Amino acid sequence: MSRCTAPVRGHRTASAAAECPACSSRYGGYRSSGYSFPSNPSPYSSSGSTGSGRTNGSSTVGSGSGGSGRPRWSRAGSSVVYTPAEVRTLTPVRDNIEKRVHLPDLRDVFLCHAWDDRKGAAKELHDQLESRGVSVWFSEKDVALGSTLLREIDKGLAKSRVGIVLVTPALLGRLAGEGIADKELSALLARDLLVPIVHNTTYEALRDVSPLLGSRSGLSTADDTMGNVAAKLAELVSS
Repeated sequence: MSRCTAPVRGHRTASAAAECPACSSRYGGYRSSGYSFPSNPSPYSSSGSTGSGRTNGSSTVGSGSGGSGRPRWSRAGSSVVYTPAEVRTLTPVRDNIEKRVHLPDLRDVFLCHAWDDRKGAAKELHDQLESRGVSVWFSEKDVALGSTLLREIDKGLAKSRVGIVLVTPALLGRLAGEGIADKELSALLARDLLVPIVHNTTYEALRDVSPLLGSRSGLSTADDTMGNVAAKLAELVSS
């Protein structure tokens, strides 16, 4: 069976869509002005992505049916730009977030990361999120000395609207060893409230270690800055 290349390439370009062995026929090839995804208006707001081209980070808003759209949870006037693939990926997560919005004392985000990233990429993502008003469960600040780490993780998972997994080379190593990160991921996958953030690695490398997690689409710092990724997550969990 042909394997879809969307988790790796995201189908963000005409050539990627055309070269995908699983989906090229489904999308009917591509047009010279840019390919169009099948119409599915429900994830988007009525405003769509119109107007002249402009850029925000590495994403582009263009006229016509090209590569961007505004999800229904994005506020009017927002400068955050999404690809159609990102909207489709994040919409089910948003649906589950909205079901939990009235539960008391919830953190917005549970940040799952490798121990080796706690002072690097994980700290950067945490700070970017909190600077945008997102409350984050982060082991560096939420696990007190003397506490049972696994028990605190269980409490953090239960009291978070959504889980994000920072997928780095260090995390891939931890997953291969079936450490604490593997336990966190199992709980997040079971709740279907998971957004992988791939950083300094690829979905292909992730699938080699964790096919189940690798089957989930998410966001990537290869396509966006860490700040833009945090902005998208902040909108995703906004009330």
